[in-house]
Amino acid sequence: MSFSTDHVSSDGGSLLLDLADQQMGLIGNLAACIHDLRQQGKIDHTLEELLRQRIFGIACGYFDCNDAAHLRHDPVMKILRGDLPSSERDLASQPTLSRLENSVSRTDLYRLGDCLMDIVIDIARQRHGKNSSLITIDLDPTVDPAHGEQQLTLFNAHYDCRCYLPMPGFISFNADPEMYLVAVLLRGGHAHATDGAIGLLDRLLPKLRDAFPKAKIRVRLDGGFATPEMLDYLEAPPKVEYLISIPKNSVLVRFAEPLMKKARREAKKIKGTARVFGEVQYAAKSWKKHERRVVIKAEVAYQEGREFRDNPRFVVTNMRHKPENLYQIYRDRGECENRIKELKYGLELDRASCTSFLSNQFRNLLVAAAYALFQQIRYAARGTSLERTQVDGLRFRLLKIGVRVVESARRIVLHAPKAFAWAQEFLTIARRLRVRVA
Repeated sequence: MSFSTDHVSSDGGSLLLDLADQQMGLIGNLAACIHDLRQQGKIDHTLEELLRQRIFGIACGYFDCNDAAHLRHDPVMKILRGDLPSSERDLASQPTLSRLENSVSRTDLYRLGDCLMDIVIDIARQRHGKNSSLITIDLDPTVDPAHGEQQLTLFNAHYDCRCYLPMPGFISFNADPEMYLVAVLLRGGHAHATDGAIGLLDRLLPKLRDAFPKAKIRVRLDGGFATPEMLDYLEAPPKVEYLISIPKNSVLVRFAEPLMKKARREAKKIKGTARVFGEVQYAAKSWKKHERRVVIKAEVAYQEGREFRDNPRFVVTNMRHKPENLYQIYRDRGECENRIKELKYGLELDRASCTSFLSNQFRNLLVAAAYALFQQIRYAARGTSLERTQVDGLRFRLLKIGVRVVESARRIVLHAPKAFAWAQEFLTIARRLRVRVA
């Protein structure tokens, strides 16, 4: 095989990313959040160009700055940066991109996170309108194992490794299956589940109330968030609905025992898994005798060839639905775990390659920006075979297209293979992203 053809790229479909960015106004607004300390007379690449190269590169599967060395002459990547493919000005080098990642300050990161939150909420408002009836917020920590001496990576006994514990935040609307990533908060390896959670909600809730004044807001959280401070915060005016899993203890197990007996009888009768739902008014010692409603799922699990196994679960809530319905609403939060897997496997959210903690937080925000672009493309794919395709599938089906780039005095034409399997879907998405396609 001979690698000798000029003006060819394997990322021809990545122009969709540029179209999505134009619709959202994402990268330009993010660039305005960073205070540029460089000497202006010595600059070859603007902040917006650097962010475009970095975010589009992550979306295309080039997750590290080292990949820049192999892409500096790619004609499509030059187009994405805003240049002509024949431009003699190469893309930014790895050292330039690494300096960018290590130059951001805490203030820059705060403004970037705030800007990303505003843009995602605005896009959601355009899609769902101001009259959305229900907004659900899901926060869920995850583990990011470290493979070096990154700042604030500490040994966590639960995960048995040195790690970070980033916390992505998602919002969803009514019955829409799409979850919008509005924040990613990087935290040290010893962080408690609630660390940073109230601060994040304190920024997010006013924005949602301003954008969706008629919406009811619901918060779903895992067991680590069931602290008195979190419960008091969620119950303080203006109140929100909440469902939070709480760990079992001897008192809750005693309350659940009558329901467990019913579940055991039913499981033996049907020779399968049985569930019985109920509720109790319960006050933990740390709640200062403040009783709250706790939904009980009394489950007896059964697998063929094994013994019956008790599996009681408990969820504290201020909602008034039936216990079985409430637990089903809580179970639906499992979808955010799928979105976290999508972020990890599709965009390598857990690739904390920098030494500095702030630089790794910046990387998380770059990943979040790339994910927002993919969500815009996925929205444009509604009604096609790709409407529920995850990030890695969208990349391989839509972005990784071999093209020949032909530049003339009046236009630039990208010639794609006639046998491209996803041509119809690509054209549909491109038209919805407001592009003229021949």
